[in-house]
Amino acid sequence: MTRREQGSGRFRAVRGALAALTALGTLAGAALLGAAPASGVPGAAPAVTEIAPGVEYRDYDIPTPRGTAHAHVLDVDLRHPGVRVGLLYPGAVGARQPVSTLADQAGAVAGVNGDFFNITETQHPGVEATGAPVGPAIAAGHTLKAAVPDGQRFGPALPPGTTTEDVIGVGVDRRARLDRLTLDGSVRTREARLPLGGLNQYALPVGSVGAFTSDWGVTSRVRATCGTDTDRGAPCSTDTYEVTVRGGRVAAVADTPGRGAIAAGTTVLVGREAGAQQLRKLALGDPVHVRHRLVPSASDTPYRFVVGGYPLLRGGAPLPGLDDRTSAVRTAAGIDEGGRRLVLLALDGAPEFRGGLTIAEVAAFLRELGAEDGFSLDGGGSSTLAAREPGAPAVSVRNHPSGGAERPVPNGIGVFSRA
Repeated sequence: MTRREQGSGRFRAVRGALAALTALGTLAGAALLGAAPASGVPGAAPAVTEIAPGVEYRDYDIPTPRGTAHAHVLDVDLRHPGVRVGLLYPGAVGARQPVSTLADQAGAVAGVNGDFFNITETQHPGVEATGAPVGPAIAAGHTLKAAVPDGQRFGPALPPGTTTEDVIGVGVDRRARLDRLTLDGSVRTREARLPLGGLNQYALPVGSVGAFTSDWGVTSRVRATCGTDTDRGAPCSTDTYEVTVRGGRVAAVADTPGRGAIAAGTTVLVGREAGAQQLRKLALGDPVHVRHRLVPSASDTPYRFVVGGYPLLRGGAPLPGLDDRTSAVRTAAGIDEGGRRLVLLALDGAPEFRGGLTIAEVAAFLRELGAEDGFSLDGGGSSTLAAREPGAPAVSVRNHPSGGAERPVPNGIGVFSRA
């Protein structure tokens, strides 16, 4: 049996007690020793529900030193011709909806929540929280946004060597992979060619110019000029400027970022500090050309779908420095060696399971499920896994969100079936 076949077999079922996970080096001392099925019958395989051909659901009890965690798992066979995955989102970057709503509106048979996001602005009174995600996002091959600076992200500290540009995605070759997407863009005027510092982001690098398109939505753009590259809570900039470009020419200017829908074919440029000073040189009617693209670091295959988060497992080995102390309710994704199987995991937030897992334990559990690469998504009150019972008209939430109800989120991973 090949290594890939072995990995795929583990993906299909975890039977009896799991191998000791301390062998992975992710846990200090004894910790996650096994996963029993939800039924609690020792040695029994967890019950399997076929959501659709090529899509299966299982749940597991996971003993930990802190008590039992409960995992809800979707096994997605990307080799199946009727199966695909894609980005769930509300139609705008700066907007949020519950996972179940996103899934039903998109016609997905299952889904989990996605990236961390701009959830609050308590440090900037009067500034609207955008709800926009941290990292890059691509939907149906269309680039929606780029990543905010590392110091502006929401969520737990990034593992060493990772950035807000890290993503999980599926290419046009139907293979899932981890990658890193960097914004490459510019603003060309008569006098200068300026580097583009952001695309539909809730936070722009200090001194930069960012572009906002119709994908952003109606949410205020003020938050983009708050904080610094290293301090999310730093005051908002007092040196800002906004330029609206329509038909390749300056159509409007303003001293402060605005809000409201942006028409298709129109780009709003927001500058802060040095970027604002450059934009002030423009006059109504001046020609401006804006270009932007996301450049992958690892793959030449175009992406059909991408969502942000951070990696925790590469080549079957956990990343160095993963947190093995802080436990929480988590959402994560795993990829098998060939990129043809995707596992989506959400922990249960019911009181009896709320102890959750550490990031190190999540990496170990994904490995036991057959994943070679693993990726952490938003957790806590955002953790949600929804799936449709065969024949049902809508999805139902399979885990218990820790807040007692689904939290509206900016995006998620949707599973679709043509069967």
